[in-house]
Amino acid sequence: MKIINQHFINGKFVPSHGTEIQELYNPSTGEKIGEVSLGDQTDARNAINAAAAAYKKFSQTSIDERCAMLQRLYDSIMRKKDLLNIIAMKEYGSPAGATNGRTEFSAQIFLEMKEELQHYPFEYKEGKATVVMTSLGVIGAITPWNADYTHIASKIAPAIATGNTIVVKPSAISALQTQVFTECLADAEIPDGVINIINGRGATVGTEIVTNPKISKVNFTGSTTVGKMIWKETANSMARMTLELGGKSPIVILEDADLDDVISKALIIAFSNSGQACHAGTRLIVPESKLDNVKFTLLNALPHFKVGLPTDPDIQIGPMVSEKQYQRVQQYIKIGMEEGAHILSGGLGKPKGLENGYFVRPTVFTNVTSDMTIAQEEIFGPVLSVLTYANQSEAVKIANDTIYGLSGYVFGKNIANARKVANQIRSGRVLINKAYSDEPKAPFGGMKQSGVGRTSGHYSIDDYLESKAILDK
Repeated sequence: MKIINQHFINGKFVPSHGTEIQELYNPSTGEKIGEVSLGDQTDARNAINAAAAAYKKFSQTSIDERCAMLQRLYDSIMRKKDLLNIIAMKEYGSPAGATNGRTEFSAQIFLEMKEELQHYPFEYKEGKATVVMTSLGVIGAITPWNADYTHIASKIAPAIATGNTIVVKPSAISALQTQVFTECLADAEIPDGVINIINGRGATVGTEIVTNPKISKVNFTGSTTVGKMIWKETANSMARMTLELGGKSPIVILEDADLDDVISKALIIAFSNSGQACHAGTRLIVPESKLDNVKFTLLNALPHFKVGLPTDPDIQIGPMVSEKQYQRVQQYIKIGMEEGAHILSGGLGKPKGLENGYFVRPTVFTNVTSDMTIAQEEIFGPVLSVLTYANQSEAVKIANDTIYGLSGYVFGKNIANARKVANQIRSGRVLINKAYSDEPKAPFGGMKQSGVGRTSGHYSIDDYLESKAILDK
């Protein structure tokens, strides 16, 4: 059993001042695998003070120096990628087939940021003025438990690139993953105080980060409910804000789509990261005339999406991260049944042979309407709702009929028409005829209540800088 009783502050692992202990469990078995000491206000303030002290010197580093740091961070993570994969499967339940790609993606973030940094215009002319892009100061970052170190990397990389220092509060239930990832950061020889990582609760460490006047910007990934609370808390300091929040992404199947090809891709989208993904497409919007064919094709495709232990290379869906998350998903399945949705496959309870872990039966609902809870709220588990439309205008209306707008997916043979539909979907990113595609230079972020701000590529750098106009003529 692993005991984590230190935080990473000012370039060193230091004992936690906070004394509260949180137990850590293997979601595949339910067994206890560790304990983490949760930081308190003192730990958070020590980290913020260290970052503030380091900022003055770090903000003056050259682009070449920061590029070298980003390269060292990439190299350090790749040296420990096997250990990161193992710990993610053990603590989070991430399936082996997806874990390695996610680890390499988290490392690649630093290389992509290095490339952007080498070409970024920190100074340019606007008429008679010289516009200078300046760093902000101390970044306060709060990250979730799904894809722990990917989220941490996405917050740290632009901070390094822009000459800001940073304090990160990851989810405490990901403490084993965070510990290994922090060891990688420590090995990369970043100046003391530039990166600080504190395990702790949102109510203590998170609140201190959000309200401390030395924090110049808050970068949060998590639920919309918590995002709204954070935005309110920053009113006094007027800290800059980036919020990547929840999603209820639509998958729109157009009349001319090839169902045999599309349905398998739709299930990949819906069950991404075992359904524990903000971008997961959890609303399948299909033509009324093709509903019977859709149901038939779904039933044929679902057996290929196996649930099981994450170490099994043949499984696509692992356990929920915790007992709490398992119960949350069960409650939503129950609500769907009570509100009149029909279960095509799956349902309440655990899959046979997997009773010890937090495993969910992948569930597909039909007869779903937009006013149902399961069509409106983010479930964060392998639950897919099928909705029908009479015409294309109605399909777009249903796709936009939520408070969310993070991602969207459109499938159809007529690309021009598919693009027309994609342009009408109010979300920060829309994929056409793809289950997964990424462009690291393109912006990522949400519309409506899915967030504020954009990341990836130069947008991440923009997000960590402010413009200053200098007129000397």
